[in-house]
Amino acid sequence: MSRQAHPGRRRARGVVTIEFALMMLFGVLPLLLITFTGVMIFAAQQSLALAAGEGARASLRYGSTAERRSNACQAAARSMQWLLNYSNTAAGCSSANAAPIAVSQPYACAADSSVKCIKVTTYYNHDAHPFMPGTGALMGWSMGKSLSSTAVVQLDLGDR
Repeated sequence: MSRQAHPGRRRARGVVTIEFALMMLFGVLPLLLITFTGVMIFAAQQSLALAAGEGARASLRYGSTAERRSNACQAAARSMQWLLNYSNTAAGCSSANAAPIAVSQPYACAADSSVKCIKVTTYYNHDAHPFMPGTGALMGWSMGKSLSSTAVVQLDLGDR
């Protein structure tokens, strides 16, 4: 008697499974991929900030200007090594002013022109090396430029 009460029920078997699969495919997975990409961008930005700060601190070691710039570049490269590995780029610390890590020449600080400052800037081009394939164009409209971070340190040149 129950079979006659619901004659179309047998044909509807498995519809819930198909609906669940479609919800996972078109609903939950894109949300997870976008969330993962956002977390990776946040981690990359934090790594760049850490690398710039470490590079600026490393430039405080005594030595010539070239040694200070090289120390800053090498310390920044160590701090952002996972980003350099992921993007398959190398930090060119021989000149210390190329893009993923740029270390400026000493310049007069804005607050006190009698002292010198060095600026360390770190970069990561997310458009060229997105964390999830296919999200470079998706995130490009919201980011629009490379990720970067800058740190400035005042040098103790010992001549004051």
